[in-house]
Amino acid sequence: MTPAHPEKWPVLIVRGGVDDQLLKDFRGLLSAAEESDGNPSLSEQTVVTLRAGDSSDHSLLSLALYAPDEDSDPMSGQDLAGFAVVVEESDGDGVLEIAVHPSYRNQGVADRLVGALKTARGLDGLKAWSHGNHEAAADLAARYGFGPVRELWKMRLATASSDLPDAGLPDGVSLRAFVPGQDEDAWLAANREAFAHHPEQGGMTRSDLEARMAEDWFDPAGFLLAVDGSGRLLGYHWTKVHPRHGGHPAIGEVYVVGVSPTAQGMGLGKALTVAGIRHLQNLGLHAVMLYVDADNAPAVRLYQSLGFTRWDMDVMYGPVTPG
Repeated sequence: MTPAHPEKWPVLIVRGGVDDQLLKDFRGLLSAAEESDGNPSLSEQTVVTLRAGDSSDHSLLSLALYAPDEDSDPMSGQDLAGFAVVVEESDGDGVLEIAVHPSYRNQGVADRLVGALKTARGLDGLKAWSHGNHEAAADLAARYGFGPVRELWKMRLATASSDLPDAGLPDGVSLRAFVPGQDEDAWLAANREAFAHHPEQGGMTRSDLEARMAEDWFDPAGFLLAVDGSGRLLGYHWTKVHPRHGGHPAIGEVYVVGVSPTAQGMGLGKALTVAGIRHLQNLGLHAVMLYVDADNAPAVRLYQSLGFTRWDMDVMYGPVTPG
């Protein structure tokens, strides 16, 4: 029998890469949480960093809370009740994300993890994601003096009923698929230019790109590059397919669309977006989703014009000054 006193359970703290067993436990919890919520509990960058471990460009701090059996050693429990991960940049700022197993929710697990994190590292320089904007996450953030600082909309398009416009490519521009081993450096340079002011996307490194290319979902045929007559990369649409899991059907994603500043004003962004959606339709997918910052009004207007509607929302919390 597991005692219902998470505030007394010991927390395993790991700095740097996690071992295979802990990563396996994390994956099991994430799968159970996503099946329950319909949303992933961690952002993709955090998952990539966990898998990369010490070879990542980012530092890592993980806290795992196991539910111990009454008659066993406290750290030999069978169930991972929850875990927290901090991905830190070189300047000491970091992003916190917490996942709690559905069987252990509403028992103070997340609060126990944040308390342990406060002791181990402190909360300075941290922001925290709540994927799905759960009320419990908002309450937890408020207890530690955090408030909303960013909203990331999740939008969805039912492809079977969509009426996509005829958005042709500009004159002299053609599409081709990304070629692994050839296009990495050019794409990274174009991505940095297109997302110079974006908190995450613009900072993607070679190891971040290679980690994504190593994922099962990566398909270069769905990584569309727009090039001019000389082969210069002007923009791209990287699509993604999320496979069926549990009762949730497979769904496509407008993973990232980027246009070089030198190619702005040509209508290339819309043409690339439509081309990627049609690629996903041709795979037989009945829905496509995407993430967009709520305050990115031009992008929101574009996606709404294509038939996307807001489906869900992630909220980033950060320290707030009392008014």
